[in-house]
Amino acid sequence: MFIWFVAGALVAVPMVFESPDLDVRIVTVAALLPIAEGLIGGPWLLHTLAGAVLVMVVVMLGTAGRRSQRRRWLGVPIGIFTHLVMDGTWGYTALFWWPAGGIDQLGGSALPEFDRYPGTLGLEVLGLLACLWGWRHFGLSQPERLRKLWSEGRVEASRDR
Repeated sequence: MFIWFVAGALVAVPMVFESPDLDVRIVTVAALLPIAEGLIGGPWLLHTLAGAVLVMVVVMLGTAGRRSQRRRWLGVPIGIFTHLVMDGTWGYTALFWWPAGGIDQLGGSALPEFDRYPGTLGLEVLGLLACLWGWRHFGLSQPERLRKLWSEGRVEASRDR
């Protein structure tokens, strides 16, 4: 699964937060980060609530006193939380609530997002449809809006829908 997470980061997150300082590029990369755990025999920490909270704490402490940097880098934990919601990790109780569900829950199994094949193909199609809808909703056919997405990571609802 790839497009499903991109759709969540690029379409759903901006609609929920409606923040002009939200960089959807950072949110999108962060929403895809947990997939990389598959390369190291995951799921690991990025598939747990504790991991997402830890990333948020690091961002909050690392940006203390720098408000604009904080707003920008909060996209990392937001993206990871988005991934947790969209891949249904919360349905894997012991993994999601690690370490409360047992410390041996990390690694050595399939990632939740790939554990539901062929249903994941349906989610990819839904993700593609959501991205196409978002393209129109955010007016990305207008060159200046598309340029703003690529250069600043910002999107806003189009009035020309």
